[in-house]
Amino acid sequence: MSTSVKINNLRLELDDPEEALPRRVADRLGLGAGSVLRWRILRKSLDARRVDDLHFNYAMEVELPAADADRALSRRPAAGVIVQPYLPEAFSWPAPGDRPSEHRPVVVGAGPAGLIAGYLLALNGYRPLILERGRAVKDRVADVRRFDAGGALDPESNYLFGEGGAGTFSDGKLTSRSGGPDVDRILEILADCHGKPSILYEHRPHLGSNRLPLIVRTLRKKLEALGGEVRFSCRVEDVDVADGRLRGLGTSSGYIAADVAILAVGHSARDTYDMLLRRGVPLMAKPFQFGVRIEQPQQQIDKAQYGPKEGHPALGAADYGLSVRAGNCDLFTFCMCAGGYVMPSVSEPGYFCSNGMSESRHDSPFANSGLVVTIDPGETSSHPLAGVHFQQRYERAAYVAGGRSYAAPIQWANDFLAGRASQGKPPSSYTRGSVKAMDLGPLLPEKVARALLKGLPIMDRRLDRRFLRDATLTGPESRGSSPVRIPRDPETRQSPTVAGLYPCGEGAGYAGGIVSAAVDGLRTARALAAAYAPPR
Repeated sequence: MSTSVKINNLRLELDDPEEALPRRVADRLGLGAGSVLRWRILRKSLDARRVDDLHFNYAMEVELPAADADRALSRRPAAGVIVQPYLPEAFSWPAPGDRPSEHRPVVVGAGPAGLIAGYLLALNGYRPLILERGRAVKDRVADVRRFDAGGALDPESNYLFGEGGAGTFSDGKLTSRSGGPDVDRILEILADCHGKPSILYEHRPHLGSNRLPLIVRTLRKKLEALGGEVRFSCRVEDVDVADGRLRGLGTSSGYIAADVAILAVGHSARDTYDMLLRRGVPLMAKPFQFGVRIEQPQQQIDKAQYGPKEGHPALGAADYGLSVRAGNCDLFTFCMCAGGYVMPSVSEPGYFCSNGMSESRHDSPFANSGLVVTIDPGETSSHPLAGVHFQQRYERAAYVAGGRSYAAPIQWANDFLAGRASQGKPPSSYTRGSVKAMDLGPLLPEKVARALLKGLPIMDRRLDRRFLRDATLTGPESRGSSPVRIPRDPETRQSPTVAGLYPCGEGAGYAGGIVSAAVDGLRTARALAAAYAPPR
């Protein structure tokens, strides 16, 4: 007989191999080395609270002989180590509903929410149809590279639209504020699609934009092998509603009859928002983030965070997360990309905004992060799409200021604080290459500019005076979250006025990253499955 126990706060030094963990477990529990029958890492995190004492903390599941497990659970363990029974919560999927569906379910959008929803529905016999306005990821990568080389923007295949959604060209972070079996299931699916096995236990798992295309393509192929179908270059342009129920979808490829559809369009489908509003689908403005992207030499951040251990092979590129009170609002970093790149997060001709991404090796010489404040609906107007119009106003101004060529408006951070325009060509990792030095102040909302002036010096002090040294600001950063929410019933997850329509993911205002969007897709698919039987 054997028993599994969970052990928290197990320490390894930077130079210790993980193969030493079973021996370390036995030592901490006062057991012989042979007592550890099986082990696996549940969580690994870097403790960087003190630069003179950097080390890794582990949480582990360990299988022990029953008598040894009883002794380990009853005695006082080594200082700081916590031992408890391992009782994981299981992932659940409902029995299929008894409501017949005349047509197979449709999923609008092939981003993290749409792909995960489609995959789980396909896995359970629903044969979903996924409609994606952009192109397959292989073609999309070529379109993005062409744009970065100076080519024209393709409004349907770019950094934001196409297979995998905006997440495909992001940092690839898999962090989430929540945990539990639904998050674990998402990570298992991604790991099974050529993601790194370590994403299952890393405290801040990261895939990288170079890995994501293969993962996205693999997930889609699994979905298709299970009976699902994906149609690319198929943009939803209308919803057909009668007597409060969905009847079909008008698309760029023709009409599709549908009585059930998951709406996972992403946070930049502005034309879709317009269409839904015209058709009477309820929309409402929600808070969203707006600011700039700050960039520094990565080596500065490594020195600030790691001190004398900077450059140690076990550490990699350092990141940071900062938040300060700046006047009457919070200024905070968002989507920090260690060893990453600034890129044009653009989906419409004639607009410019920035974002960040990094590859799995984090090997760019630059660190960058969003630096944003929250814009509340009352600060724009009462119109449901007021936040979209707010974004467009500043994105249009940035495009014009950059010479109408998608050059990135850039300014030295210290020039911004001094109120003077930057000159020359400040260094940048900007993927399209062309930057234009200027004064960013006129391109930013007053609230953002005030917060930067007050908050930047405080952040600099917190990061050992290395946050602003040789730092630049690129802006605006306006697509960090959706400014729109598409209301849904909290239980059924359907629109309150259109039965069969399931708003979902970041574009519907219920998520803010790859994992949270994927979890929302999972839960929406689960709600659909609980209500409807698979189509015949």
